[in-house]
Amino acid sequence: MSANTGNFNLEDFKVPQFSPKIIKWLVLGILLLVFFFSSWFTIGAEEVGVVVRFGKYVRTVDPGLNFKLPFGIETVYKVPVQRQLKQEFGFRTLRAGVRSEYSSRRFQEESLMLTGDLNAAEVEWIVQYRIADPYLYLFKVRNAETTFRDINEAVMREIIGDRTVTEILTVGRQEIATTAERMVQELASQYYTGIKVDQIVLQDVNPPDEVKPSFNEVNEALQEKEKLINQARSEYNKVIPKARGEALRIIEEAHGYALERVNEAQGDATRFNQLYNEYRKAKEVTRQRLYLETMSDVLSKVGRKLITDKEATGILPLFQLDGKGGLKNE
Repeated sequence: MSANTGNFNLEDFKVPQFSPKIIKWLVLGILLLVFFFSSWFTIGAEEVGVVVRFGKYVRTVDPGLNFKLPFGIETVYKVPVQRQLKQEFGFRTLRAGVRSEYSSRRFQEESLMLTGDLNAAEVEWIVQYRIADPYLYLFKVRNAETTFRDINEAVMREIIGDRTVTEILTVGRQEIATTAERMVQELASQYYTGIKVDQIVLQDVNPPDEVKPSFNEVNEALQEKEKLINQARSEYNKVIPKARGEALRIIEEAHGYALERVNEAQGDATRFNQLYNEYRKAKEVTRQRLYLETMSDVLSKVGRKLITDKEATGILPLFQLDGKGGLKNE
């Protein structure tokens, strides 16, 4: 631009001239910078790096600073092998925390299942897992996460289909979770997913909202039934053992009485035989002794006695008797 005329002039602008040597060093410097920054990479503490060269697996590198061939010759996939991952079925967590927030949408395509007794149930569960083998996880199965999710749904539907709705809602939840964990791990290993299952937890199991009132009524009736049965068993346990104990006591008393009578009879029979043997030896003496013993036993129970001569005649003697028929003491 000319200072006098104020018009634009292309001759006033000059392109700086670079020698080929400077350009060569400049390009070489740029290549070295690109080579340097694209050859080094960092792997986190919970990760490992899987390195592939032209799409073929080469090696697995540990956490820290590592080297690879630049310019897309080698590519690194970072896999979180030390981190516990999870998948949710039948619900979604929007924000986890002390008061977690969940999605209001109903994922019935995942949770709605048919039980073994032809009832419907909505099953929500969580699968916690880790990536045990990065190579299998990346290269043996296309989209291992989706495959693993399909495995979980298939296994859970199979298990729920073999059990009654009452078992699923009450006592069978822990057994269902344990069985699902074992079966999911077997299929995950069979399909070479490289995933290790840590835990399966049944989050919530309910009947569908459309039938929940009817189901609650049935459940209340079953609870009332169990209550009445328990009350009846309680009364049974109070009355029956007592009656059995009383019956055993009476039986034992009867056995004791029978044994006593038998022993007494045997003793009387033995005593009679002994007396009879003595009587045979000395009949008159034995007869007199028995008479005296019997009279002694009888008279001792009579009390005061009055003996008169049967040959006495005349006026009967006057006896002052008390009210009990005995002689009155004066």
